[in-house]
Amino acid sequence: MKRVYDYVVVGGGLAGASAVKGIRELDAAGSILLAGEENHLPYDRPPLSKKLWLGKQKLEDIFLHDRAFYDAHAVTLALGAKVARLDPAEKTITATSGETYGYGKLLLATGCKARTLSVPGGDLDGICYFRGLDDYLHTRGVAAEGKSAVVVGGGFIGSELAAALNINKLHVTMIFPGALLCDRVLPDYLGRAVQQRYAAKGVRILASDKPVSFSKNGSKFITRTEKGETIESDIVIVGIGVIPEMELARSGGLEVGNGIVVNEYLEASRPGIYAAGDNAFFPYQALGQPMRIEHWDHALNQGKWAGRNMAGAHEPFTYQPYFFSDLFEFGYEATGEVDSRLETFADWQKENDTGVIYYLREGKIRGVMMCNVWDKVEAARELIRKGERVTPEKLRGLIR
Repeated sequence: MKRVYDYVVVGGGLAGASAVKGIRELDAAGSILLAGEENHLPYDRPPLSKKLWLGKQKLEDIFLHDRAFYDAHAVTLALGAKVARLDPAEKTITATSGETYGYGKLLLATGCKARTLSVPGGDLDGICYFRGLDDYLHTRGVAAEGKSAVVVGGGFIGSELAAALNINKLHVTMIFPGALLCDRVLPDYLGRAVQQRYAAKGVRILASDKPVSFSKNGSKFITRTEKGETIESDIVIVGIGVIPEMELARSGGLEVGNGIVVNEYLEASRPGIYAAGDNAFFPYQALGQPMRIEHWDHALNQGKWAGRNMAGAHEPFTYQPYFFSDLFEFGYEATGEVDSRLETFADWQKENDTGVIYYLREGKIRGVMMCNVWDKVEAARELIRKGERVTPEKLRGLIR
């Protein structure tokens, strides 16, 4: 016999947990089911590659709420439940266990899954495709001082983990296909400076290269690269980006593209179904274009917004998220279209260390990155919203 809930949230991450708050702001009594594939209570992901490694946060502090919160808000938890099928006509979801749940309103907050390497040995036991808490726990358990690690990937996760492991006194080799670290967001002049910082810290950089095979020699991993390098290490971590989880949406015949396609109210293509967080392809109002965003602040706010709309708010999503990263002593906050293919103008107080980078298209500010400049996100958002043409002279000193 299926159980029916007023609201079903599929996805036990930040967007899903935030949706519960949004629902309860407008509907104190409706029944809620939160189904998550992981066995853990919903938690924050950023500390997994940042503060947990630096001793700035304890493991128990990454959980968004304790079980008492869900009890107090009358939320039924189905943890460790992988939902495999959606039937919009019957308004049901079915888990791989065979359990079927009915819904009044449904939120797909299924996030993303880690990209994997389709090379010989890419599926070897012990290679960590870093994404969730279990990946952190596994890596933390083997990442002892003096051990060696290969980190594949030069984007956010790869760069943050390489720094974290280096700070924890491991010997780190990075392999990535681009010429420079974080080359999708950092302009080449900044990427070069950040990469030099990594090299100065003792991180071995194999740029413009990629693994072609992995094997084992006893307890050691052997990584061979396209350019002929052979690296022996105790640990291999892969962080090469993510793919939006869309199988459930596809099973229900929802429109998908670069994510689950939603309108300004975060509604998917079938009535009563919403999507939010990493997997949602939504109209980004401030930029005037559809986007999919994989950041903490976005999941936090869009999840709550979707929850409110499920409960009847019918509010267009207008929030403009920001994101952040810490790469050794270099940290930044950024908002908007932060894409290294755009024209950039850097207003440095200290070159390639402290200052503001503006990302421009046809003279208009599309994105802003504040490097070691803090608490200025709202000022950056306002500049993007204005959509005015600007000159470098106008940008100098605009944000300090």
